[in-house]
Amino acid sequence: MSIDRRKFLKIAGLSGIGLGLSAADSLVKGKAHASEESSLPESGVRLALVIDIGKIRTDEDYKRITDACHSIHNVPSIPNTKHEVKWIWTDNYEHTFPDQTNEFIPHEMKEKRFLLLCNHCAKPPCVRVCPTKATFKRPDGIVAQDPHRCIGCRFCMAACPYGSRSFNWVDPRKYLDMNKTNPDYPTRTMGVVEKCTLCVERLARGLEPACVEVSNGAIVFGNLADPGSNVRKILSTHYTIIRKPAVGTQPSVFYVIGGGENAG
Repeated sequence: MSIDRRKFLKIAGLSGIGLGLSAADSLVKGKAHASEESSLPESGVRLALVIDIGKIRTDEDYKRITDACHSIHNVPSIPNTKHEVKWIWTDNYEHTFPDQTNEFIPHEMKEKRFLLLCNHCAKPPCVRVCPTKATFKRPDGIVAQDPHRCIGCRFCMAACPYGSRSFNWVDPRKYLDMNKTNPDYPTRTMGVVEKCTLCVERLARGLEPACVEVSNGAIVFGNLADPGSNVRKILSTHYTIIRKPAVGTQPSVFYVIGGGENAG
């Protein structure tokens, strides 16, 4: 998609890019602003996930969840890790919660793997820096990504503090079995960014996100703005943490870390 150069420079300037400010600089500026505003939207909907790590125990559990997401969204399996595309993946505690570590954390916790995906932040820096509006925030809080508008500048990747986006360095279609792709979801092209969109296509049909559906209760989906929703009930009765709270993006993905009964 083409974009007028004057408009591009204006948007990039507003986002801090092009003025010598790094994405981190822009993020810090946004942090102070974010902390002064409510994270609950006027729309009355802020969709969120709560992940109970105690209910995801085996390799099969992790694989079932990641496969469900990647298969329906035609995410390619690229052997070269420098080129890999991932919407949902795993990492250890230290990398997942780098600012919430201490020497007394149980060994089991340090060895645990955590599911990672786009945090659908209330204050998403990726939206602020995208010059073409290929990434945008919906009224329900979902941070969406339109590959048709993406020009591959990767500003959004630089701005995201969670590494939740993948860039198609190579043609992803070469790494898909075209006989097994989901015909109801588009494949992407080389040179565009993609990420988890919280299964907006399934939500439109009244379904839950695919990861939630196959998680056997380990992942709960709901509306943070509704005090009676499942996610709010879990947050009020369990100890949960979010990723990198200090950056001020206000993630919509929460993790149940022990304490009380499991979510669900």
